[in-house]
Amino acid sequence: MGIVIGVVGPHDLVDDVAATCEEQPGVSALRLDYDHESQAPSIVEAHASAVEGWLFTGIVPYMLSRDADVLTRPAAFVDYSGATLLSGLVRLLSQGQDVTTLSIDTLSAGDVAATFGEAGLDAAEVRTLPYRAGMTSDKAIAFHRRGPAHAVITCLSSVYEALRGQMHVLRLAPSVHSVRVALRQLLLTAEGQAQEDAQIALGLIEVDGEEGLLREATALGGTLAAFRGGTHLLVTTRGPLHDATGGFSSLPMLARLAGHNSVVRVGFGLGRSAAEAESLARRALARARRIGSVAAVLSLRADTDIVLESVTAVPAGEQNLTVLARRVGLSVPTLEKLVEAKAAVGEEPLTTKEIAERLAVQQRTARRMLHRLELAGLAERTGNLTSGSSGRPLTLYRLTL
Repeated sequence: MGIVIGVVGPHDLVDDVAATCEEQPGVSALRLDYDHESQAPSIVEAHASAVEGWLFTGIVPYMLSRDADVLTRPAAFVDYSGATLLSGLVRLLSQGQDVTTLSIDTLSAGDVAATFGEAGLDAAEVRTLPYRAGMTSDKAIAFHRRGPAHAVITCLSSVYEALRGQMHVLRLAPSVHSVRVALRQLLLTAEGQAQEDAQIALGLIEVDGEEGLLREATALGGTLAAFRGGTHLLVTTRGPLHDATGGFSSLPMLARLAGHNSVVRVGFGLGRSAAEAESLARRALARARRIGSVAAVLSLRADTDIVLESVTAVPAGEQNLTVLARRVGLSVPTLEKLVEAKAAVGEEPLTTKEIAERLAVQQRTARRMLHRLELAGLAERTGNLTSGSSGRPLTLYRLTL
């Protein structure tokens, strides 16, 4: 069985990195290039369902995607220190450049010093700008322009394009060895994730009627069958269940089924065999019965139980924020601010930035909150708003709580 790796990077690097990946038997590469590294998070988000892992051509697009909280699959990046940096130094020396007075971005001072030491070169006068959160291409360009005339090594295509007519600048390209090292690490991680995702997940469902059950089972990538005592059996695997529950935090299907039934109890068991998963599902269902008429529990090995969602009946038209807070894992004050925001705009959607400002949180925190609300059916995406810059488009949400 093959694995699809999404290769993300600038136009001129993606093909070579992808070709090196495809030398590995069973690996196919989805080539995803960008004009500017800031576009990487939106590319990852748009193609997340098409790959089993991500390989970035450098640390910057990887970190931007990680910080944007869009990496739902194993990911790795090609390291530019070591063999890649050494290759660049050799090229500069062959061009007659003094490599002891360089300015180098993205790489850490320690990695640079180690590579120079292995090559027998003095790095005392070499300036470095290590990658840190918030580093931009503009900051890197300003860093390289400081000081007397010198050669530049950059890991960023945007910096190279800005400086190449002004200074002697070399842009590092990942060596084949570095790509193979990164790919090996990624494949090991992806293989472990695949084995984990393939764990059997069995759900035992007690419900008054069957309306909507088949649809919910299909959404979980599973099958539905009758079980003993009028209980229904839902068979799926860990991966789809993890995705549908937002990382085992809530179970949106519970609220939807509760709209048609007075009793909805779900017990999921996650095991390495069908027998183990069934035993754990029985334990989970027993706990769900103790919680109330509408509840869901996931039981794992080592006596670990996770309450996915517990809903208390609320009179029609009345919002119980305490119940909603338990369902989505947010505080009541946060939900109160969101209710105020909904009242202020009515049916008009809000951007993630606007919601972040109303809640006084960072945008990535707001995105996590909105994802939880979306899973619980309390918010819905209505599209994207492009800001006109090369930054990530803002997602529009309509609040329904």
